[in-house]
Amino acid sequence: MTRAQLAALCLTLCGVASAADPAKVLRLATGDLDSLDPHQWQSSTANDIGFAIFEALYEWDYLAKVPDLVPRTAAGPPEISADGKVWTIRIKPKIHFTDDPAFGGKPRELVAQDYVYSIKRTLDPNLPRGGSPLMSDLIVGMRARVDAARKPGARLDYDAPVEGLRALDRHTLQLRLVEANYPVMRGSLEGTGAVAREVVEAAGSDIQTRAVGTGPYRLREWKRGARLVLTANPGYRVLAFPESADPANAALVRAMRGKRLPQIGTIEFSVIEEMQPRLLEFQSGSLDIATLRGSGALPLLKAGELDPTLAARGIRRDVYPYTTRSVHFNMNDPVVGGMDNAHVALRRAIALGFDAAKASKVVYAGQAAPASQLLQQGAAGYDPAREGRTRHDPAAANALLDRFGYGKRGADGMRLAPDGKPLVLTLTTFSGTQWRELQTLWKQDMAAIGLKMEFRSVPPTDLFRESAQGKFQLTALGRGSSPTGLELITLHSRQPPDTNVTRFSHDGYDRALDKFMHTAGEQERLTTTRAINDIVDHYVPILPMVVEMESAFVQPWVMGFRGSPYVTYYFQYLDLDVDKQKAARRR
Repeated sequence: MTRAQLAALCLTLCGVASAADPAKVLRLATGDLDSLDPHQWQSSTANDIGFAIFEALYEWDYLAKVPDLVPRTAAGPPEISADGKVWTIRIKPKIHFTDDPAFGGKPRELVAQDYVYSIKRTLDPNLPRGGSPLMSDLIVGMRARVDAARKPGARLDYDAPVEGLRALDRHTLQLRLVEANYPVMRGSLEGTGAVAREVVEAAGSDIQTRAVGTGPYRLREWKRGARLVLTANPGYRVLAFPESADPANAALVRAMRGKRLPQIGTIEFSVIEEMQPRLLEFQSGSLDIATLRGSGALPLLKAGELDPTLAARGIRRDVYPYTTRSVHFNMNDPVVGGMDNAHVALRRAIALGFDAAKASKVVYAGQAAPASQLLQQGAAGYDPAREGRTRHDPAAANALLDRFGYGKRGADGMRLAPDGKPLVLTLTTFSGTQWRELQTLWKQDMAAIGLKMEFRSVPPTDLFRESAQGKFQLTALGRGSSPTGLELITLHSRQPPDTNVTRFSHDGYDRALDKFMHTAGEQERLTTTRAINDIVDHYVPILPMVVEMESAFVQPWVMGFRGSPYVTYYFQYLDLDVDKQKAARRR
C-alpha cells in the first residue's frame, strides 16, 4: 500500500467531521462578482470563489504541470467507450448539500440526477450565459431541446428526457455523444457545478445569492462591491493534500502530508479591483495572498525577482501565465483581410515587424513574455519546441512588403497599398496608461517597416461588442487558457462570430482542429497543434503578442499554496500557521 493510500485510509477511519479551525481566517482580494449561481455567473472571479461552494465531478490536478482531471465528487475516472462516444461516471455516495429550507429539514444527498439537471442548466439558452453551442451539439438529442427553448416565449423543458444525458441509477451518470470530443467533455466535467433543483425553484430570482452546494465552504456574507465571506462546511468530507512525483513539489507535499483538510475555517474576500491597493494591503499584512500583474508587482521585485528582503521574511512568489494577449485581424476587412498572397504577405510583415520582447519589457514591465503560439504552457497540445521562438525581423518584413506590391510610398514616406491608395492600419484597444504605451510601441514598430498606424481606445464592453460584430480592422484581445486547449476553436470556421472574431475560414485548420477534438492521446494532439501552428504562422489571422504573467505573493504563514493559471479554487488545500500570523501582526 502506498503512502498516499495509507493517508487516505487514515482519513477514512477518522471519520468525516470537519477539520477546519474557526480561528484560521484566510484574507484575500477579489474582483467584484456578478452571481453565485454556477450556471449564470459570467466572470472568472465568480468561478474562482463559486467552486469553493459548488462541486463538479472532477477538478484539475492541483500540483500537475500539465493538469489532468482528478475526481472531485466522482468515484473514479470516467469510463469511456473505445470510440469516445459514451462517458459513464460513478458518483461518490454520501455527499450532501449544505442545509436549505427547500430540503424540509432532511439531509439531501448528491445524486446523478443533480448533474443531469445541472448540465441542462449550463445549456439553457435563456439563462445569462446563453448556453454552450459546442456541448448542445455534442450530446445526443440535446440540440433539439435547446432550439425549442429559443423560440419566442419558450423555456427549456427540464423534465423532457434527453437520449444522451441520463442517470442510469442513483449514483451513475451517462453521456452519449454525437462524436468523440475530448476537450469539450473534459471542460464540461470540470466546469459544471452541481445544484439541487428544489433550491433553484424555491429561490427564483434569489438564486444569484442563495448558494447551496456540496463544496468545502458555504456563503456566510456578501456585500456587493465590498466584501464576501465563506465559512467551512461542517459536513464536508475530510481531504488529504494531493501527492506529486515532481521534485519541485516535494517540500510542499512533505509539509502538508498527513493534514486533515480543509483546515481554514473562514475565508474573507475584500473586493479590490486595482493592483496598487492590493499591493498596499499585502505589504501591511492585511492580505495573506496578493495576485498582481504588470507594473503592480514591481514594488515587490528587484531585478525581476522577489526582493531579497521580502524573501528573508519568508514571503514567497509564484509566477505563472495569466492570459495570452493577441492582435486579431478582421479577415473580411479590405485592407488587412483576405487569403490572397498580397494580404497574407501584409499580415506576415506586420507580425515580423512587431517587437514582442520589447513590449514584454517596456509595456508590461517585464511581467510578460513573447507568445510563441495560441496555447499557453500546461494546456493540452502546447508545443514546448516553440518556446523562446522570436519572429521580430524588420528586414524580412520590409522585403516581404516590397515583393508583394507594397513598395510604393506616399509623400509622408509611408507605404501605399498595391492599388496606389493610402494604406492605414487601425488597431482598437482598451483605454488606460498601459494601452497607450502599447499603442506607442506599435506605432514605432510599424513606422520602421513603412506602415502607418492609427488607434481607437474604447471601453471593454464596446471592444467586445464591436469585435463580435466585425466592426474593427485589428483588435487586441486577451484569452485565458484552459488545460483542454479549447481556445483553438477561436479560428474554427463553424464557430459564431463572438468566438471566431477574425472570421477566419480554412479547411486545413478545421480538419486539424476536428482531429484534435477527437484525439485522446497527448502525442497525437501535439501533432495536430503543430499543423495548426503552421497554418496560423502562414496566414496570420491572429498574432499572439505576449503571455501576460501573474505573480502570487504569499505571506510566510500560508501553507500549501501553489500558484496556477488553471487551479484557481484551491482554498481547501491551504493551512495557516496562526502563531506566525499573530507574531507578524505584533511587529
